[in-house]
Amino acid sequence: MPDFVDEAVLHIRAGNGGHGCASVHREKFKPLGGPDGGNGGRGGDVVLEVDAQSATLLDYQRRPHRSAANGTPGQGGHRSGANGEDLVLPVPDGTVVTDAAGEPIADMVGHGTRLILAKGGSGGLGNAALASKKRKAPGFALKGEEGEAFDVRLEMKTIADVGLVGFPSAGKSSLIAAVSAARPKIADYPFTTLVPNLGVVEAGAVQYVIADVPGLIPGASDGRGLGLEFLRHIERCSTLLHVLDCATYEPGRDPVSDLEALEDELAAYGERAGVDLSDRPRLVALNKVDVPEARELAELVAPMLVERGYRVLEVSAASREGLRELSFALAEQVSAAREAAPPAEPTRIVLRPRMLGETPFEIVPLGDNAFRVRGDKPARWVRQTDFSNDEAVGYLAERLNRLGIEDQLAKAGAVDGAEVHIGTEEDSVVFDWDPSADAEAVPSGPRGTDARLG
Repeated sequence: MPDFVDEAVLHIRAGNGGHGCASVHREKFKPLGGPDGGNGGRGGDVVLEVDAQSATLLDYQRRPHRSAANGTPGQGGHRSGANGEDLVLPVPDGTVVTDAAGEPIADMVGHGTRLILAKGGSGGLGNAALASKKRKAPGFALKGEEGEAFDVRLEMKTIADVGLVGFPSAGKSSLIAAVSAARPKIADYPFTTLVPNLGVVEAGAVQYVIADVPGLIPGASDGRGLGLEFLRHIERCSTLLHVLDCATYEPGRDPVSDLEALEDELAAYGERAGVDLSDRPRLVALNKVDVPEARELAELVAPMLVERGYRVLEVSAASREGLRELSFALAEQVSAAREAAPPAEPTRIVLRPRMLGETPFEIVPLGDNAFRVRGDKPARWVRQTDFSNDEAVGYLAERLNRLGIEDQLAKAGAVDGAEVHIGTEEDSVVFDWDPSADAEAVPSGPRGTDARLG
């Protein structure tokens, strides 16, 4: 298996919260010691963090299922359960995170950037925390909530200042090996480079990163060859360097037609991916001028390319001719791009509090005297309830009544015996509504037998 992987699908699960404890303090000569059950611990979060030492997503392709630790249950004696340890997953700089539907979640750029991808479940309250003047000795505790679980897609886009663009065997790998300490695989056949190679170049006081990526061929924007694998990695480059082979013997190939074909593929990919590459500065390196016929061809086409607005340099990776001029020309473009870039700003945390008077739930009629209650609070409270404990069911009923669900059901047209669903279509609890009861609802089936919902 290759040691470079730039795509992976992760199946993540945050930790579940620990259950609260229902306990009564027991001590000699103190028969009524009171409730002392502790709260359950919080489940661990799943966190992504940009790590300078991470350069591939290979580990996530090998082990795509990742879970954070669960919180532990509370115990008697007011002992709370331990929180589950967060699971921190290192990712390379430039990793894009999307959900299963392809919608973007985050763009992980900058060493140390962190993202809480999945939140752990809250721990359930113990009966000590549930005690009140009305309920001095609760005989129940709340269950811990489940942690979030879903699939995400990680896509690595190489972070580099300069991207080398060229046909296979144009000499890109040799060029990056000549101007930096990178040692990519070099051979005289197409698609020698199968994964991106990064090299650091120093030109005077300027230091920048140059990327050698798989060769481009016509139709690459449609997925031919390694096109899409290549093009993704130049999106973040501030400068593009066209490496043109002046010593090719393939029929129908010459530097000018190669350049036109490369520009066509860049434009097609930019349109497809929604990325504008037209504003990136371009330089042209006419490569392999150590070959006499290639030098003659380079001298012939250089004026033509200059007329089209390109800055052209004649180079040879083999003899190192023109490489100093090329490295300084690229450094000039990179410096200009860095100065023009807006200053980095810290990520702002946007808080969107609920509007005053906004109802934290909604009643959706389902027909035939059936209704669904949608809302985070009711759904969370249902998940925290132990339906085998009548007192816990009664506590749930009180909370739902205080939230105003009873009044809203009546306004929505519910009558005696209405079927009330709380939760999603896939996971809901069903109650039979009884307006004459104290809480005006009765849990149905084995999920509870308390005659109240208020």
